[in-house]
Amino acid sequence: MSQENLPGMNGLEIAVIGMAGRFPGADDVQAFWQNILEGREAVVEYSDAQLRSLGVPPSVLHDPDYVRAGVPFEGVNRFDAALFGFTPRDAELLDPQQRLFLETAWHALEHAGYLGGGTQDGNAIGVFGGCGTPAYLIRHLLATRIAYKLNLKGPAVTVQTACSTSLVAVHMACQSLLAQECDMALAGGVSLNLLQRGGYLYRNGAILSRDGHCRAFDAQASGTVLGSGAGMVVLKRLEDAIRDGDCIHAVIRGTAVNSDGADKVGFTAPSVQGQAAVIRAALAVAGVEPHEIGYVETHGTGTVLGDPIEIAALTQAFGDDCPRQQCAIGSVKSNIGHLDAAAGVTGLIKTIMALRHRTLPPAINFSVPNPQIDFAA
Repeated sequence: MSQENLPGMNGLEIAVIGMAGRFPGADDVQAFWQNILEGREAVVEYSDAQLRSLGVPPSVLHDPDYVRAGVPFEGVNRFDAALFGFTPRDAELLDPQQRLFLETAWHALEHAGYLGGGTQDGNAIGVFGGCGTPAYLIRHLLATRIAYKLNLKGPAVTVQTACSTSLVAVHMACQSLLAQECDMALAGGVSLNLLQRGGYLYRNGAILSRDGHCRAFDAQASGTVLGSGAGMVVLKRLEDAIRDGDCIHAVIRGTAVNSDGADKVGFTAPSVQGQAAVIRAALAVAGVEPHEIGYVETHGTGTVLGDPIEIAALTQAFGDDCPRQQCAIGSVKSNIGHLDAAAGVTGLIKTIMALRHRTLPPAINFSVPNPQIDFAA
């Protein structure tokens, strides 16, 4: 197959040739997809005995606003130090997010068929990624540590743009590939919620859910829950992937990134105009019309402020000429919570699996549409 045989291509396409990740309740991408497909939720409700064993004080435990729910993530304390040349002491001091991201990078390259790093047949491999709020000082070493340990010779860029970190990393990796700075690129994010032990205190207007569930776009939505995990994709210029006979899981047609500046009610608030503008930019780069879009994996935090703004932005970006009620939406946060710096790439991996299997998985924790969202439009 050659790129000339693919309709509608403009030479800016990026192939996804490998994926890896660890998510709440899933040690790999296949287990993650199976959980999504079966509509499973990773949230657990803790008993009083469990919470006491975790060190939750009685004053907090009996607070009426204390939510006895969390998203457990197993294996934070496990790491194959010898595989990556770490001494036990070095491994002990290393940020667990860096340990997990390093393992995810290894598995992603293995999945793509390029394990060994360095230069594969003369090809430079870049790495772009970011982590959540760390408890360790050396967070700025994330991408360069991956490059050092896996002998990757392309750009090594640590990204931090809060919830959008891993998708901005994907965008930057795509731009680096198109600029010929590297021939392959790893892109993703990692976040470990190490500070939350058990449940949490609900605060009206804050991001965390009143009932311990993320109910994206639902009338009962009151926020999200925090999860932990890591996700990574291996990217290559489509023409090169076709030439090299790589397994192509999906094609990224276009990416875009922006900021909404001061055009919003507050620093942490989203804006309709900013989101609509970046969606329109991505569609323009991809050369895709809105009516060709069949599914949007949304940010979908289930917050009172965020969900209506996100759908309003999509509606504005898609325009009046787009037929109504023909595009499905979903949010992986309803299944596994908000993974912070790893949230975006997790949604990307979910969407890639949906495309591969030609299946739209169920949207859980949704029963009655949020009355603040004009779904009819």
